[in-house]
Amino acid sequence: MPKTTRNKRENKETNEQSSELEFKKKLSRKSNRVGSIPKRVNILFFVIFVLFMILIIKLYDMQVLNRSFYADKLSGVGSNVTIVQGAPRGNIYDAAGQPLATTVAVEAVKYTRGQNVTAAEMRNVADQLSTLISTSSSTTTLTTRDKKDYYLADAKNLAKITASLTEKETKDKNGNSLSGSDIYKVQLKKVTDADINFNAQQTFAAQLFKKINGTSTFHTTIIAIGDISAEQQAAIAERESDLPGISVSTSWDRSYASNSLSTLVGSVSSQQAGLPAADAAAYLKKGYQSNDRVGTSYLEKGYEEYLQGTHEISKVVIDKSGNVTGTKVVQEGKKGDDIKLTVDLNFQTQVDNIIKTQMEAAVSQGYATYSNGAYAVVMNPKTGAILAMSGFERDPATGTLTPATINTFTQTFLPGSVVKPATLTTGWSLGAITGNQTFTAQAINIAGSNPIKDVWGDTNPFAITAVQALQYSSNTYMTQVALAMLGQSYSSGMQLSTSKVTSTWDAYRKIYGQYGLGTDVGFDIPGATTGFLGSTTDATNALFESFGQYDQFSPLQLAVYASTIANGGTRITPHIVEGVYTSNANGTTGSLVKKIETTTKDKVDISSSDMDILHQGMYAVTHGTDSLTTGHRIQNGVTQSISGKTGTAETIAVDANGNTMYGADGKTPIKTTVSNTISFAPSDDPDIAVAVMVPHTSTVNGATAGIGQLIANEIYKLYFGNQTFQNENTAN
Repeated sequence: MPKTTRNKRENKETNEQSSELEFKKKLSRKSNRVGSIPKRVNILFFVIFVLFMILIIKLYDMQVLNRSFYADKLSGVGSNVTIVQGAPRGNIYDAAGQPLATTVAVEAVKYTRGQNVTAAEMRNVADQLSTLISTSSSTTTLTTRDKKDYYLADAKNLAKITASLTEKETKDKNGNSLSGSDIYKVQLKKVTDADINFNAQQTFAAQLFKKINGTSTFHTTIIAIGDISAEQQAAIAERESDLPGISVSTSWDRSYASNSLSTLVGSVSSQQAGLPAADAAAYLKKGYQSNDRVGTSYLEKGYEEYLQGTHEISKVVIDKSGNVTGTKVVQEGKKGDDIKLTVDLNFQTQVDNIIKTQMEAAVSQGYATYSNGAYAVVMNPKTGAILAMSGFERDPATGTLTPATINTFTQTFLPGSVVKPATLTTGWSLGAITGNQTFTAQAINIAGSNPIKDVWGDTNPFAITAVQALQYSSNTYMTQVALAMLGQSYSSGMQLSTSKVTSTWDAYRKIYGQYGLGTDVGFDIPGATTGFLGSTTDATNALFESFGQYDQFSPLQLAVYASTIANGGTRITPHIVEGVYTSNANGTTGSLVKKIETTTKDKVDISSSDMDILHQGMYAVTHGTDSLTTGHRIQNGVTQSISGKTGTAETIAVDANGNTMYGADGKTPIKTTVSNTISFAPSDDPDIAVAVMVPHTSTVNGATAGIGQLIANEIYKLYFGNQTFQNENTAN
C-alpha cells in the first residue's frame, strides 16, 4: 500500500478517536451538572426547615413560656400616642397687685376616644352621662344635622330608617350600589322633624354626643365643665366601666374683675372654639394644639406667649382590642406667667369719675348736648408707662354714658389746634419759617374758599410770633406757615399753587409721624389705630391740616405726641404692662421674669432752639395773663407748673349711628366743636403727660365750657395730690 494512502487512513482514524473522546467528555460534564441539582434542592429544603423550627420555637416562647410578658407588652401598644393639654393661664394684675383676670380651677368631665369606638357606643356613653351631671355643665349649639347624627347613632333608629329605604334609594343613576357614606346621606334625609323633636334630657344627651363624636381617635376633649358636684363625680366613678373613655379631672376657667379696665384685658377662646381661624396656622407652628385656649383680644392676646402655660403631655395606654385603658403623665403642665400693669386701678377709677362728673356738668349746662363721648390718656413721658386710659361713649339721644376704654386707642377724632406745635416743626424742617418768626394775625382769603379766621375775629390785624401763635392758638398764623411750605406768601384773594403740594404733605407725614401722629406708636396692646389720614393731593387740605381740621388721631396718639414734646423730641414707646412675673399659688406675683424696658421709638427732626420755642409757647398757653390766652383752666389750682395746648376744631353733630344731626328746620346741620388738650407737668422736668379728647361740644352764648381743660386740670390735682400714685409712676 502506498505510503500516502496509509497516512491518510491513519489521520482519519485519529480524528474519529478525538471526536469520540470529546463527546464523552461533554457527556460527563452534563452528567455532573444533573447530579448537582438534587444537592442544591436538599440544601434549600434544609434551610427552610431550620427557619420553620426557629419560628415554632419563637411562637412557643411567646405563647407558652412568656405569654404574660407579651400580653402586658401588647396592652401598652398605644403608649406612643400622646395627649397634649393646655395648662392654666397666668393672672393679670394692676400696678397695686389687684387681680384683673384670674384663672379659676373647675371640675371637668373629659372623654378620651379609642380607635374602635362605634357611634352606638358613643351615644350610650352620652345617654348615661346625661343622667349623671347637670345640664348647665355643658352647653353647645345643636344643628339639625347634629340632632340627626344623635338619632341615627341608636341602632334601633338606624335599623328603622334603613328598612324604609327603597332599592332605588340605595343605587346611583347607573344602578350601582351606593357607598356607605352616600347611604348615610340618604338616611339623614329620611329622618323627620318629629324624630328629632327631643325633650330637654335628650337635647342634653345630644349635646354631649356631639362633643364625644367630635373627638379624634386617641385625643381628649372636655365635654362638661364647672357645675359638677362631688356627688356627681362619685356617681361617674361608680359607673366607670359603663362609661369607657370618661374621666373626671380639674380644668380651668377665666374670671374677670368688673371695672373700666375689663375691656383692655380682653378675652380668651373656649376649648370648643380653640385657636382662632385667622391665627391658627401661626399658633400651630409654635407648638400649640388646635383646641388650645388662647387670648383673642387686647392684653390677653398681646401677652399670649407669657400668659400661656406649659402643656401637660400624657401617653395613652391601649389594650389589644384598641380600647383606652388609661393615661400616663410624662410632662407635668405649668401655669403661665403673670403680668402686672402700669395702671393703678384706684387711679384709673378716679379718672373715670372725673370724666363722668365733668361730662354730666357740661351736659346740664348745655355744653355737651350733642357730645358722643369723652376720653383721657395719662402717660409717663420718660418711661412710656400708661397711668390711665379712660373713656365713655355717650348717646346724644338718651344721654347714656357707657364705659369705652378701648376707644382711647382704637378710635380717632379731629385733633384741632393741639397739632400746631407739630405744624411749626414741619415748617422749620422745610426751611419755610425760621425760629420765632412773626406773621400778621389776619383773616385769610383764598380764592374760591371761605375765609379762615382766628377765634377772636381778626378785625384788627396784628403781628404775632410763633410763641404767641401757640398761646393764642392762631389759625391764621398756621395757615401762613402752610402757605410758606407751599412756596407762597399770603395776599388777599390769592390762588393756591400746587407745585409743592407733594413735598408739603411728605413733610407733614414725616414730622407728624415722628411725634406719633398718624403712625404706629408701638403700643403693647394689639388693635391700636394708626389714625385716619386723608388724601395728600390737595393744597387746600394742606392749609386745614396746619390747625388740625383734616386728619384724625386717637387719644393715645395725642398722649404720645405730648410726651414727645415733653422729652424734647424723643418719642418713647407707650406700654401698659410693667413686667412679667412667675405665678404664685397664693394668688400673688412671684419673681420677675421680664421687665418692660423703656424704648425709644423715634426722634423728631428739630433743633434744641426750636424745641425751646415750643416749650415757651405751651407754657404761655397755661400761664399767660392776657385775654387771648387759651389754656389757663388747665393750670388753675395746681401748684406744679403745667405746659399745654388746646384744640377746638369745628365739627357737625352726629347721632349714635354716625348720622348727621339737624336743627329745628330739619335742614341745617348742628355745628359743634371738639374740646381737646395735650399737656405735661412739671414743665421743667415732666413725669406725667395728659391728653383729653371730647368730641362734639357746644358753644353757649358765645362761650365754650372748655371741658377738655377741666378734665385735665382735675387729673393733675388727683395725681399731684396723692403720693402713692406718684411713687408708683416713679417705679414704672
